[in-house]
This record gives sequence, C-alpha cells and structure tokens, in this order.
Amino acid sequence: MKAKPKAARKRTSQKRAKAFTGVHALLLFPSGEDHKATLDLMRRFSAGVRYAYNRLLEGQTREALKRENGPLRTFFRLNTRYADDAVMKAQAVLDSARERGEDPRKVVFGGRKLFETLRRRHLSGKPLKEVKREWKEKRQGLLYSRGDRTKGGNLNLRLEAEDGALWLRVNLGNGRYAWALVKTSHPNLSALVERVHASLPYNVELSLKDGKVHATFTWEEEPTPLAATKENGVLGIDVNSDPYHLALAVVGPDGNLKRHLTLSLEEVDRAPNRGTKELLLWKIAHQVVSLAEEHGVAVATERLKHLPKGRRGDGSGRAFRRKQHRFAYASLLRKVHSLARKKGVQVVEVNPQDTSAIGMLKYAPQLSLSKDVAAAYVIGRRALGFKEKLPKGYGKLLRDERFRDHAQGFYASRVRELQAKKAQEQNPYLRRRLSREIGKAKRHLSLLSSLQGSPGSQEGSTEGRNLLGGNPWRVLRVGLFLPLLGREVPRDLSPLKVILHRGAWEGWKGGLGPPPGGGPKCANVHFG
Repeated sequence: MKAKPKAARKRTSQKRAKAFTGVHALLLFPSGEDHKATLDLMRRFSAGVRYAYNRLLEGQTREALKRENGPLRTFFRLNTRYADDAVMKAQAVLDSARERGEDPRKVVFGGRKLFETLRRRHLSGKPLKEVKREWKEKRQGLLYSRGDRTKGGNLNLRLEAEDGALWLRVNLGNGRYAWALVKTSHPNLSALVERVHASLPYNVELSLKDGKVHATFTWEEEPTPLAATKENGVLGIDVNSDPYHLALAVVGPDGNLKRHLTLSLEEVDRAPNRGTKELLLWKIAHQVVSLAEEHGVAVATERLKHLPKGRRGDGSGRAFRRKQHRFAYASLLRKVHSLARKKGVQVVEVNPQDTSAIGMLKYAPQLSLSKDVAAAYVIGRRALGFKEKLPKGYGKLLRDERFRDHAQGFYASRVRELQAKKAQEQNPYLRRRLSREIGKAKRHLSLLSSLQGSPGSQEGSTEGRNLLGGNPWRVLRVGLFLPLLGREVPRDLSPLKVILHRGAWEGWKGGLGPPPGGGPKCANVHFG
C-alpha cells in the first residue's frame, strides 16, 4: 500500500478546465415589434443550427458553411457572426453525441422525449397543445452569440447600461436593432455590469420558455493559481443514494488513509423546493472544498456521465426509483468542481470502474471501514496513480475449484428457482422484476464460468485483451456477496477478512448465508 505509483514519478503538464460564470435573466421588450423580430431571428438561427448539423454529418467544413454566399447567409439571412455561431452550436451537438457513444444521425433537436410523446398521438386538447408549444419552443427558440474582446464585449447581442438599468441590444441585421430590458436579481449581476463597463467579452444565449425570452450571459474567469494539488494528497469523494450521504477520504501522497468522514444529504432530500435544495447542495460543496483546503489536497471524484434512474413499469420498484431520482450526483459534483477551481483546489476525475467492488472487497474488511468510505479511499488512491493489487487470499480463492463450483451451483439453482417463481407470478410488474433478476443471475453465472484456472487481470482491466479469468474483482463480488454473505450489497463486510488474508472460505458460519455446497433458498435472497 506504500509502494510509490508509477504515475507519481512522471510529472506531466495538464490543461486546467475552463471555469465559467453566468447570469440568468428575463428579457422584457417595450416594443411588440422588437419582440416579434427577435422571435423571428431565433427561429431562423435555430433552423440554421439544424441545417449546419446535417451538413457537418455530410462532411462539409465550417468555413464552407459560414462563407458570404453560403446557405446560412442567404437562406436563413444570418450575418457572418451569427452563421459562424450556428455552425459552432451544431458542432457542439455533434461532438456531444459522439462522446456519449450515440449515433449522430439519430439526434432529435427539440428533445427525443417530446418527439416520442407527439409521435404516439395519445394526447388531445390542452395537454396536446402544451406539448406542441414546448416542442416548438425547443426547436425554434435559440439564439447565441460569442463574446469578442476586440469588439468590446459582444457585437451581435450587446449589453448597454443606461440610467441604472441594463439593456440588451439585439442585432437584427441590415442596420436594425431590437431592445430588451434585462430583468434579474442574480448574485453575479454586479460582476456582469463590471464587464460591460470594462468592455470585456461575454457570451449570450437566448432561449424561449412559456412564451417568454430568457437570456443567459456567461464569461470565462481567469484561472485561480493552484494552492492545493495532488502532490500533497487527495480528498476522495463517493456519493451514495442509500443512505443518502457523501463519503470522504483524505489520502496522503503515499497512498495511506489519513482521515475519513461522512456528510449526510438527507436534509437535501427533505428540501421543500428546488431553490432550497440548491442552497443546501452549495453548502455541502463549501464543506467539501473547505476540507480539501484545510489539508492542502486536491479533490478526486468519479467520472460518471449517466446514472440509470429507472422508470415506472420496469419492475425496479417505487422505493428504488425514488432513491435514484433524488440522487443529485451530477449537480453536487458540478458545484464541488466549480467551487474548487475558484478556490485554487485541483480537481481530478478518475475512471469509476470497480471502485465500489474494490473498496468493499479489500479496504472495508482490511481497515474496518464502511463500504462507502472504502470506495472513496479507492477513488483517492486511483487519482494518485496507485494500482490495486489482488490480495493473496483472494488469488488463492479464485484458484479453488470447490469455491467456483459452489458459486456456479448457487447461481444455476437460483436461475431455476426464479424461473419457477416467474412461471407462477401473475403480476406483470413483478414478472418484469423477476426477469431482470434471472438475467442478472445468468450474467453472474457466465462471469464465474470465465474463470479458467487463472485469477485474471489484477488491475481489473483487460486493456483490450481477453485475459484468462476476466475481471477478478467482479468475479469475487459475484462469488462472495450473495452466495456467502446473503446480500448483493452487504453492510457488514468484516467476515471477508479471514478470506482476504488466508483464502479460507469453507466452514462458513454465522447464518450469513447458505453453507458451502448448499443451494440457495429464494426466501433468503434479497433483491437489490
């Protein structure tokens, strides 16, 4: 655990992520004609973005699309800057689809959910009218202009301060302008006004919602010099939905655990409205960053892009869906990252693969930690570049044919019993749930079958190769938790200590699960 990681021997310059500050406001148009003209410009710009997206898919270049006699200038009557910004927006959507691994040809402007709702044609009257209005606003309600330092702020969508009020001048083209009063009480308003007076650049995006035009002003902040870096260690963070809390682990540069604690998020769950929830999340973010500043360490989190939250009718259960939908993982981490960068605290994001499994199997029993703190510890060690070696006891266990036979027999019997229960179940929702459990048991059986007398990759990654034994951490989790501890996510992991050190698993006692060699009883199996 004290071995110096290879990554620590190599110092590489890393680009710091850009930090943006923003202000959201409502636009009030004194003139009805100005309002109408702005909506028309937003409609043409939105259509230009969709057109540019399709042309980019065909291989056309940004320069070709924005040229003076190009379609964005002639068909959609956009000036050069608007045309260039439309192409940039289209490119951002294309890049986002590719990063998520989605087919760029299947992107739906306006939102797939609304599109599918309209396509089903099951609504009528007022509900249908509301969905159509929302669909139209998302499809046609966009206008964007980047800031430009050489133009004193923003040329197309320019802010003007006059008599204590802030006005937005919208360039309609052909020397015509529309004017709108900027109405907001955003805490960053004073910073925005300062930029206007100093002629500093700011980006402006207009959007349409409920018939009203909203504006979002953003600008890039000067990066704060780093005061807390991972050279001094890291603060590993793991967010958990049940119980709803943060697990924090301060990890020294040598990879050892220096301090650990948890912060409850139950108060966030009980917040009466979204505004209160946001304030509480910011409060938690301040506590996290203050802890990192106190120890002079970087902040380390998992890099997660999507968390499945379930949907009604999928058989996951109401309680499970509620826990997942209250899970403000992305929102909280965005706040932690934003605040950390402002405070000069380095932010490190790591691959989330198997952090929970490694924490539960290795450090929870070894250091008497909760599974969540153990996961935070693994995140911190991974951010520092440490590789997790498989303990000798676990390696011995994976080579034990009797253990593999027992685990495979457990899941084979489980599949049969679940299939029998499904055949007798009349409730369609419970049948779906049982189908999910059957599929999961079959996958676990297949994973156990991948063991061919080798413990596999001790780093938990095949790096593109199909090594014998597959992923040892996942095999251990499948083979130990449900067959021996009786739960897929056990709370008490201390019984694993003897296995971790000696690989001894036979003679299991304590009523934690079925005895070795015995089949499972579905009455004792916990869904989760």
